[in-house]
Amino acid sequence: MYISLKNNFIVMMISALCHEIFEKSILDYHVNDQVDTPIVNPYPAESLIQHLLYQKNWTDTVQWHLEDIIRNPAIDPVDALAIKRRIDSSNQERTDMVEYIDSYFFEKHKEVPLNPDATINTESPAWAIDRLSILALKIYHMDVEANRADAGEEHKISCWAKLAILLEQRTDLSKAIDQLLEDIAASKKYMKVYKQMKMYNDPGLNPILYQQQAK
Repeated sequence: MYISLKNNFIVMMISALCHEIFEKSILDYHVNDQVDTPIVNPYPAESLIQHLLYQKNWTDTVQWHLEDIIRNPAIDPVDALAIKRRIDSSNQERTDMVEYIDSYFFEKHKEVPLNPDATINTESPAWAIDRLSILALKIYHMDVEANRADAGEEHKISCWAKLAILLEQRTDLSKAIDQLLEDIAASKKYMKVYKQMKMYNDPGLNPILYQQQAK
């Protein structure tokens, strides 16, 4: 894990920490490779950001495999509906985790003096980290495909080419995340935490749900 000093604030190179924790989470999941495997978070709640990052990626990893399962053309429709419900719940959990992580960064930088020339980013730190988490899963599974013993040479060559692009994308995204947090610490950027306000899970906002309740 790398740190740097900016205007007397210690800035953690968060991307390095993300890579370490996401890789551990993905490898831990694939020990059993079952969507019902309970999470055992090795980072105590007191560690906060490490705990949140592991929880976030574990949720993403389980959902990745649920998305694979539901695309089985032979899946029983009853099972498919149950998995769709799990994916909906997982999406809500992912959103909640992003908001928790953004709240962590917001709290960490709340004492930074506000620069009147500071600008806001189109994407918050945690939503960028969300993309980094998904990218870690793409890299893991593309590497598996590139090295599949039963795959043809054309398949492997194609996957190696895609893997190279994913790795380059991870490098670029990592730099962008670290730079964004450095800019926030240096008061070049500022951030806000917006709740996503998803409507489809809210029985008071989803018309299908509240119309059912009115019957």
